[in-house]
Amino acid sequence: MSELEELLALSPMPVPESLYQLQPHQKLEVISWAKNIVSHNTEGIDDLYNAISMIVKYIPNFMVIPLMVEHIRPRIAAGVCIKMGVDQATGYANDLPLEYFSEVSHHLDVETMARILEKMKKYQAEKFIQYELKHYQVRMLDIARHLDKPILDIVKKYITIAEHRNSTS
Repeated sequence: MSELEELLALSPMPVPESLYQLQPHQKLEVISWAKNIVSHNTEGIDDLYNAISMIVKYIPNFMVIPLMVEHIRPRIAAGVCIKMGVDQATGYANDLPLEYFSEVSHHLDVETMARILEKMKKYQAEKFIQYELKHYQVRMLDIARHLDKPILDIVKKYITIAEHRNSTS
C-alpha cells in the first residue's frame, strides 16, 4: 500500500479521484499536510490511552464495563485496549456486550484480534465468531488467518454450519 493509500485508509470517507491524478511531488505535499493535521489533532492521545489503561487496571470489571459502554466510543476503547495489552484486554472482551465489542474490534488490527480471541473464554469467543461471520464475514476471515488451530476450528465449524444451512434452503 502506498503512503497516500495508508493515509487515506485513516478516513472512512471515499478518496477524491483528484488525489490520484496529482503529480508525485504534489502527492507528497498532500501527504505531508495531512500527516501534520493528524499529528496536531491527535497530540497527547497516546498519553490519554496509557492513563486510561492504568486507571482501569485498579477498578473492577463490573464497574468499568457499564461506564465503558455508556461513555467511551469504540475507537477510543480500542486505543486503550492496545495500550493495556492482550491479557488485560481479553478480560474486558469477555464481559463487554457483543455488539460493542464487535465495534471495538473493527478498530484493532487482525493479529491483535486473533490473540484476544485465542485467550477469550470459549463460549464468548464462539459468540463473537458467529456474530462476525453473520455481519462482517470478510473481517472475520481476515482475523481467522492469524488464529491458532483450536479457535480456527471453531471458525470452520460455523462456516460449515452456515454453508449447510444455505445449501438446504
